[in-house]
Amino acid sequence: MVGGGVKLVYEYALVRVVPRVERGEQINAGVLVYSRQAGVLRAAIHLDEARLLALDPAADVAAVRAALDAVAGVCGGGAAAGQAADEEPGRRFRWLTAPRSTVVQPGPVHCGLSADPAAEADRLLALLVH
Repeated sequence: MVGGGVKLVYEYALVRVVPRVERGEQINAGVLVYSRQAGVLRAAIHLDEARLLALDPAADVAAVRAALDAVAGVCGGGAAAGQAADEEPGRRFRWLTAPRSTVVQPGPVHCGLSADPAAEADRLLALLVH
């Protein structure tokens, strides 16, 4: 956290699960937060299986969880990031938030200000996902 109440810019995007892409129905399953100023790239993930199965009773929950784990892995860097391991956090965030037509998709990128951008992932998860 930055002292003195200084607010830093951060960007965030929801991680959405769209079990049947052709229908466009979705649930929020996580949030990605990036702040270049604070050196933060975090993912907070929560899959509500009951909501997912309400949209698609045949959804492959294990595959969705694996895809969400992969998003968190790329976000966290290191060996879990695979080929993106050597990329800087900003490049990983941009890759994760690039539009795609898959079961796990990013929402649009939004901006905010916070004295503690690292804490925003948990706050936004509670506000927008739970």
